[in-house]
Amino acid sequence: MEISSFGKVATEQKKHAPGSVKQTGFPSPATHYLEPSINLQDELITNRDATFFIRISGNGYASYAINDGDVLIIDRSSAPRENDLALMIEDGAFKITRIARKSTSEDLILWGKITYIIHKAQ
Repeated sequence: MEISSFGKVATEQKKHAPGSVKQTGFPSPATHYLEPSINLQDELITNRDATFFIRISGNGYASYAINDGDVLIIDRSSAPRENDLALMIEDGAFKITRIARKSTSEDLILWGKITYIIHKAQ
C-alpha cells in the first residue's frame, strides 16, 4: 500500500452572504423546489481537529474492500473496538489492519480508526 496523499480536513470557508433583498414582483414558482444541501463534512466527520483523509494507491487491501484510489477517513479521537478497521504503524510504516480481540503484536501502534471508505463509482 502506498499513501498517495495525506491531509487534514480543511475547514469550510464561509461565503459572504449578500444583504437581504426585497422581493419585487411575483415570487418564483421554483422556490418550492429548493432543498437544503448536504455537506459531507457535516455528515461524515464528528471531530474535525482529529480527522484526516488518506488516498490509497494500489490494491494491497482489496481483502478489506479498499481499492486503488479510495479515500479513507480516519478519526484519531474515536476509540476503536474489536473488528474495526484501523490505520496502524508498524516499523515506521502505515498498515491497515482489523482490530483483533487481543493484540498479538506489540510492534503495532494505533494511529487512528478508519471511519469511512470512499469509493469511486464505476
